[in-house]
Amino acid sequence: MKVSILNGIVMGGGAGVSIHGSFRVATENSLFAMPETALGLFPDVGASYFLSRLPGFFGEYVGLTGARLDGAEMLACGLATHFVPSKKLSLLEDALCKADSNDPAVISATISELSLAPNLKEKSDCHRLNIINKCFSRRTVEEIILALEREAADKEDEWISSTIQSLKKASPTSLKISLRSIREGRLQGIGKCLVREYRMVCTVMRGEISKDFFEGCRAILLEKDKNPKWEPSRLEQVTEDMVDLYFSKINEEGWEDLDLPRRSNIPPHAIAKL
Repeated sequence: MKVSILNGIVMGGGAGVSIHGSFRVATENSLFAMPETALGLFPDVGASYFLSRLPGFFGEYVGLTGARLDGAEMLACGLATHFVPSKKLSLLEDALCKADSNDPAVISATISELSLAPNLKEKSDCHRLNIINKCFSRRTVEEIILALEREAADKEDEWISSTIQSLKKASPTSLKISLRSIREGRLQGIGKCLVREYRMVCTVMRGEISKDFFEGCRAILLEKDKNPKWEPSRLEQVTEDMVDLYFSKINEEGWEDLDLPRRSNIPPHAIAKL
């Protein structure tokens, strides 16, 4: 039984090794994001599984925009299971060690004794679920942006404008493969999500369809000019056939699908659902 204490930045790979745990304890220092579309990548490490299971279409919003969530927001949307103030973490660790149990009920009760229900900030993204559902439920990225622009035309709203800008700054290819990945994740177990995401990463690293990941790393992480030149540069240039290639098995020597080990303590019927 895994307990993840999220007392700091929870992004990318850090999210992958923690969010899949049974118990996820956020604090006032927690900061979650999956900012991959700004780098020319996509939310991986099983993100298509856990993002697709957030309320409504909140996962699509978080995955496409790279929105940052604090500990209270992580608890509210289900990314965290508990919220414990950081000053009580040492007490929590001692209590868990003293409990010395793998019983989920015992662990949950132990954490709950030190947990509290934090208040969401007035401008929290979690208060925007209605408009997020309305816009991010659309079938394509283009339709999502159009829906947001229609909302912006009806009223002046800084959050809507910021969301539109985040989408327009991201890699068009990344946006399209990310949306499809999250949508497919809604119908798949974690195992199939990981296999699919591995295929996608392999295609990204080959750079034959788009070299956006390398360009994003250059612009954001290396030279830090924050002005990536995406190619293709527009959403309409990223065709369905191009997107399909990211989800297809690479039938070339040296490129194999992810082969997940089967744990002996998982019953056969559960393995079949992975």
